[in-house]
Order: sequence, then C-alpha cells, then structure tokens
Amino acid sequence: MEMKNENENESHDESVKQIQQDFHEEHPLVLVAEQSNEGLKAHCNGCGELLSAPCFTCIHCNYHLHKQCAEVPLEIPNHPLHPKHSGVGLLLRQRPNPSGYWVYGCALCKEKRNMFFYQCYWCYFSIDIKCAQLSSSFKFSQLYKHDIHQHPLTFIESPMAIDVLKRLNCCWCHEPLTYAIYLCPDCPSFIIHKKCLDELPTKINHPSHHIHPLFLHYSDRNHFCNLCQKEHSGAFYGCSLCHFNINLECALLRSIIEEKRSHQHPFSLLWRQGSFICDACDTEGNCISYICLKCYIVVHKECISLPRIIKFSRHAHYIFHKYFLQTQELTKQDCKICFNEVRLERGSYSCVKQGCNYVVHVNCVLEDEELYELIEDEKQCEELEEKSMQSSIIRVIEVNEAGEAAKIEHLSHQHCLVLADKMEEEIDRKCDGCMLPISNIFYYCSECPFFLHKTCAELPRFKQHWFHHSNATLNFDSFKWCNFCRRSCSGFFYEIGGYLEICIRCAKVADIIECEGHQHFLFFDFKYREKCNGCGIWCRRGAFRCGKCRFALDFGCLTLPH
Repeated sequence: MEMKNENENESHDESVKQIQQDFHEEHPLVLVAEQSNEGLKAHCNGCGELLSAPCFTCIHCNYHLHKQCAEVPLEIPNHPLHPKHSGVGLLLRQRPNPSGYWVYGCALCKEKRNMFFYQCYWCYFSIDIKCAQLSSSFKFSQLYKHDIHQHPLTFIESPMAIDVLKRLNCCWCHEPLTYAIYLCPDCPSFIIHKKCLDELPTKINHPSHHIHPLFLHYSDRNHFCNLCQKEHSGAFYGCSLCHFNINLECALLRSIIEEKRSHQHPFSLLWRQGSFICDACDTEGNCISYICLKCYIVVHKECISLPRIIKFSRHAHYIFHKYFLQTQELTKQDCKICFNEVRLERGSYSCVKQGCNYVVHVNCVLEDEELYELIEDEKQCEELEEKSMQSSIIRVIEVNEAGEAAKIEHLSHQHCLVLADKMEEEIDRKCDGCMLPISNIFYYCSECPFFLHKTCAELPRFKQHWFHHSNATLNFDSFKWCNFCRRSCSGFFYEIGGYLEICIRCAKVADIIECEGHQHFLFFDFKYREKCNGCGIWCRRGAFRCGKCRFALDFGCLTLPH
C-alpha cells in the first residue's frame, strides 16, 4: 500500500498522517493517534474487532483499520498450517470475493467473515490475518496422514495459547480444547484431542443398533450415516451384516446439551426411532432428536444452537427466533420469503416491533448466509441502530415555518441547496441523484444547474440493502454501470459489499412490491433462474416473481419509467 507523507523527505514514521489502502482506493485513510473520550464505536474492516487507537479511518465513509491491520504485509511466503505449497506465497485478500464462489473459511478458526485474509496462490487454502500472525511458539507440527481421516492433520501442542481456539470443542468428546489437539485445515468440523484420537475404540456397542456391535472402518469414498442421514468420507463405525453405518460425530453424541443463548433449559438426547417434526425449524427429522423436558419441545441436534437474534437484510428490524407465536390477532401467516404458510405453533423468526407482523420460516431466512448477520444480544441491536442513525449526508442551515429543512449543505455538492415545490419555468429538469424527471418537491442550487428530489437528498450515506447483509455505501462518482438493471447511470449509486454497484432507482425498490403492469404483488426470488417476461433475457441474479402465476420481471424491466 502506498504511503503519503506530509514531508516527502521523511520515511515511514510517526509523522505519517495518511495512507492509501489497496482495498479502499476511493479515499485516503487518516491516522487517529489517540482514543477520544467517547471511544470509537466502530469495527476494524481488517480484523473485525472493535476499533481502538491508533487506527486509520476514512472521513468520507464507514471504513476503518487498526494501524497494525493497515500495515500487514501484502504477501507472506508460507505458513505452518499450509506446507503443501510452501514458498509459493499467501496473498492478502478482502472478503467478499467478487466471484463469491471460491472463498472458504479460515483454516484455523473456521470462520468466514468480512475481514482481511491470506489465500494460497495455488489452492483454496485461506487464513484470516488474526490467525496468520500466530507465533511459531505455538508448536505447529509437520502435517501427517492419520488413518482415520482422509486429509493430513496438524498437531498443535498448546491450543489454549491460541485465542481463536478457546471457543471451539473437540468433535469426538465435545469438551473444550484444553490440551494437545489434531486439526484438519481442510475440514471445518474436524478438531480432535490427541488423547481422543489415540484412544478411539475399534469396537463399540451403540444404542441405535442393539443387535450387533459396530466396528471402526475408514474409507476414501462417501458412506451414508443412518443417524444424521448425510454422506461422509473418512472414519465411521459400521455393521457389515446390516449395512448400518454412523459417522464419528454421531457415534458419541452428548446426552445433555446446554445452549442458554438460544434456550433457557438444557436439551436431553432422545434416541427416537422414526421421523419427527422439529419444533425449532418445522421440518422433518430422522432418528436422532433432543428434547427439552420442561417445555416438551423436540428439535434436531443442529437446531439447538439456532441464533436467537439476526439482522436480516430483507427486513428493517431485528428478528427473533421463537418456538411458537402467541397472538390474538393472527390465525394464519405467510412466510415473507417463500409465501407459504408459517405454522404459528412451530419455530420461526419474527419481528418484535409493535404492529409489525413480519414472520419467516427458519430455513428460508438462514438459507443464504450473505443475507443475514448474527447478533449476540439486544445491546448490540441498540448500538447498530444508533450507528445507522448517524449516517446523514446533509447539514441543515435554515428551517421553514413547517419545520422542513429549507436550506441545506449536501455532501455531493459544493454549494448550498434550497427547497422548492415547483419549477419557476417549464423546463425539463432531471434529478442528479436518480436521473428521473423533477416532478415533486426538490432541492436546487441557485449557483449552478443542480437538482435533487427531496427523497434523494435525504438518502442515508450508509444503509442496509435487502440484497446483502453488509452495509451499502452511497457514492457520487459519475457514470457507473448498475449491476442490477444493467444500465449506465450518471447519478448517485450505492456500493454493496464492496463489489456490487446499484443505481438509486434500483436501490429504492423494495423486495416485495405492487407492480402497475401486473394484477398480483411481486416478491424477489433469489433462486429464480428463468427468463424475464419483460425483455426475455435469462435472469442470473434472481427476479421479482409472482407467487400466484408464472410472471417475473428483472430489475431492468421493473425500474423502467412509467
């Protein structure tokens, strides 16, 4: 990254006030050397942690970096977790990747977050910058092939010295990683104590198959687990007489699981032969289930840890998971994603705001991880709401008798703007924000031909757009290509997730709308992959679809002026 010094004769030292960062080329980042009394209520775009001084911040948009994150090398020659391509080099990257297909979770902490990471030049190995900076004193061993797992494993003698491993558990005994472990960089779920791996029994008697013992096997080919109903490769326990197999994780399930963040009571293992309907997600399960003996709810194992609060990009408020909805007003409610009925006596996500009847199926809302963000508690909700309220790009100079901002300064224009409700002359003027004709209340510049609809002038600098859970940032650069309607635009546009650009016309469209050219309402279907009824072009990013008939429109046709 290129440093810009006030004095060109000085090298990179404490006098550096600004840097130009490779992943944020539109504006320079300014050094904040000391923490203010109020603190920095933001997160670093490099490591994802809460921001603290010294750090670099953009005065134009919501982009911040710790000083140490801004100064990480663009390439590291090798890492002990990835000796396979040692010397080739790991290159610094930033999520989300524009292609969105080849980005895997961190090889060490297994998380996939919007932060800097290093990726191998030759393969899909990636490790985020926090984990990449781990010292060799943590004693990573050379990788070797163990006969119960299909990939080479890394031995870590002191896992508790690695902060990111403190919140993970052994995949065999489910206990914390307090002593030596083996870890598979290629399999997110395979982390096992050395003791557990060394002491795996070759034969077990299992309550799911009483008539014969199960023997430890290993296969490079996939095998079907009769308990979780999924295919796995590697080690498994099986009965060759009955063709009954279970994978390692299902072989020793915990009898009691507590997850107080999602439910106040513990869940007990229930060996239930046959199918059941999960009370958490309202879908069918087979064989293994857990039951809350106080609430009498039966759930899948994976549904025990469903997030309690999420911020879903397609709704303005935070939504909460509930096992059933108590309401005197509603007897029937449709999911706002698939528009099939939500059974109120089963688990769903719903909005708790007064008068807001937003309800969605659990599997619908969690289907695409790019559309939601996990929220730890209600306090985080308040902090994020406060942050979103501070994204105005106008400064009010004068207010009229009606309490409206009559004269403002706008971040996109060098002169003051004045409020008006009609043109003095019959002139065809277009809004410099959305490029549509001026037809209602607007702001104008008295010094040059610049016009903005009042609604365009009041657009927030940062907003949550329903197409992606990351913040959209308003930009004013001229002549861009909209990734949604596929048109060139010379007005304002939002940048979503660092790689999608959307014009104001498209950004104002809600995900559920009434269309004047169709008798039924339309909702956006991310999975729609057929032709648009307006232009006949194949829809590759989804489309606005009718739930009652085979009618669909893409962004380009939906946003055509009437």
